[in-house]
Amino acid sequence: MLSLFNQPYPTNNDLLPAIRRAVIIGLFISLFLLVFQPFGLNTWETPNKLLKIGGFGVVTFVITAFNFATWPKLFPRSFSEENWTVGREILFISTNVLLIAVANRFYLEELLGPGEDSGLGWFGMIVVTFLIGAFPITGLVLLSYIRHLKKYSRTAAELPINASISGNQRIDSISTKKPGEFLQASITLLADNEKDRLVLPADELLYIESSDNYCTVVYLKNNQPLKLLLRSSLSRLEKQIAQPHIVRCHRSYVINLSRVERVTGNAQGYKLHLLGGLFQIPVARQYNETLVAELKSL
Repeated sequence: MLSLFNQPYPTNNDLLPAIRRAVIIGLFISLFLLVFQPFGLNTWETPNKLLKIGGFGVVTFVITAFNFATWPKLFPRSFSEENWTVGREILFISTNVLLIAVANRFYLEELLGPGEDSGLGWFGMIVVTFLIGAFPITGLVLLSYIRHLKKYSRTAAELPINASISGNQRIDSISTKKPGEFLQASITLLADNEKDRLVLPADELLYIESSDNYCTVVYLKNNQPLKLLLRSSLSRLEKQIAQPHIVRCHRSYVINLSRVERVTGNAQGYKLHLLGGLFQIPVARQYNETLVAELKSL
């Protein structure tokens, strides 16, 4: 069971999805409290009662938007998809629920005043909120994990590419479809200084990985993998290639699909395996459909 919480879990730390999630959660809290009026809210005798109850949803939105939008930007490595797991997702959302409980209690006492009471003290309100939220949070995260895992694992298993043995066989297959186009092509990758460069046959490129202002080009020479560091953006190098089957699969990776020997899937998406699994390249979800279609055509 503990290993389940260490499994990779998909995440999206962009600003707009974070705000959208915060709006949905805030609206849910507002509607829940307005409809059911738990914690003694049904006994309130106060002007503008509906607006005051709706304020709990506003507080929920502010706390959630701050947590979802701010912490991933302050600690990008900790919140990166490479490090994100089922357990971290449950812990992060549960912590958000606790902070919502504290903030709403503060809103109740300090902003609405002592005349409004939910019938629960500080500790009671936090415990009740946590108990109400913890089990649904865990269940929803686990269901989401299982759904994503089944989706990507099933599609990966159905790809005909997994029946192949090596990248060399892939290149042979491509050359029969488009004689000479790929095998005879060469690539020139030029760094920002217009001096450092790498010239190689297109079929010898494995992948390119970006890191800050540099890119690592991984390629074959005498059937041995080599790496070369070039100062350049990935987009700039991608434009210099313009070869079939060498495509962007992630914001940090460009890959030679003809060298992919196997595709696997987990809850975060697909992994492309090269050189007997020596290199495993992730596929960002935005490239899933186009990449799967191209892999099926190889």
